[in-house]
Order: sequence, then structure tokens, then C-alpha cells
Amino acid sequence: MIPSDEANRTELEAAAFRRLVEHLRERTDVQNIDLMNLAGFCRNCLSNWYREAAEARGIALNKDESREIIYGMPYAEWQARYQTEAGPEKLAAFEKNRPRH
Repeated sequence: MIPSDEANRTELEAAAFRRLVEHLRERTDVQNIDLMNLAGFCRNCLSNWYREAAEARGIALNKDESREIIYGMPYAEWQARYQTEAGPEKLAAFEKNRPRH
């Protein structure tokens, strides 16, 4: 049964979003460029959408703060720990399919 009231729908969507963020935090082996090439969004996109939603509600949140919410740590720390260099094939695929959001 699809939830008919807004409060339940919002709570279910929030729970699904939290689970997605948790999953991405656990899957540090999955690089952002891989997400972008396969799904058209990445952790940075999620952090931008989160920040935009906060700003729409009058909540000040900067880029670093929103990234820390999504990554579970400062972005620079995540990059140092987990980010690898993208090879030419991944970069070419990204340029070909780059989302414009």
C-alpha cells in the first residue's frame, strides 16, 4: 500500500535517503566518477541537492558542510583515504555522458 499521507511519505523517503547515504559511505571502493558514468549522479551531487534543499528552507549550509554530511567526514579526508585516479577511459566516458544538473 502506498502511503497516502504526506508525513508518512516524507518519513519513508527520508529513511530511504539515509540508507542510500549509509550505503555510499560503506562503499568507499565505488568512485564518484563510476557513479556519474553509470547513474548520472554522485556523492557530490547528493551533497549539492542537500545544500539546495537546506537553502530553500532558509538554512545556511556551505559546500563543505553539506559534503561532510554525505561523506561522513570532511571531503578532503575522504579524498585522501579513498579517491583514486580516474583513467583515460573513465574520463572519456564522463565527458561523453556528463550530466548537466
